[in-house]
Amino acid sequence: MRRANAEWLALWTDDAVYWVPPPPIPRADPEKHLSHIYDNRSRLETRVKALADRPSLQPGAPSLMRRLISNIEVARAEDGEFVAASNFALAELSIQAKHETHWWVGRATHRLRRVDGELRIRSKKVVLINAAEPCRTSPS
Repeated sequence: MRRANAEWLALWTDDAVYWVPPPPIPRADPEKHLSHIYDNRSRLETRVKALADRPSLQPGAPSLMRRLISNIEVARAEDGEFVAASNFALAELSIQAKHETHWWVGRATHRLRRVDGELRIRSKKVVLINAAEPCRTSPS
């Protein structure tokens, strides 16, 4: 596993959850409704390992990406954790496939907890504005 992947995984708590819910459903529950992504820490590790182990179609040519993040709001939760929410636009030029540009746009909400004095991600929820549209790849 590459160093950057290990550093990214280290940002998550052991009980972490990463959720990309389905199109708007009143009171959506990931345990009851199909989601684009609903991963625990173990599944995140599996995904990262699979990406690191997958042979590249064009060595050294990963997808090019740029993220724009705005409207960042941070608040303290009742349990001492923090909630950070932001709007984002992610453009991905898929070099290994058809050289297509994909857009992921939405709102991300992170729940952060102190672990050994450092903030870690307990949960990340990504609500895509186009969640009802077919997804070709996963948002990050």
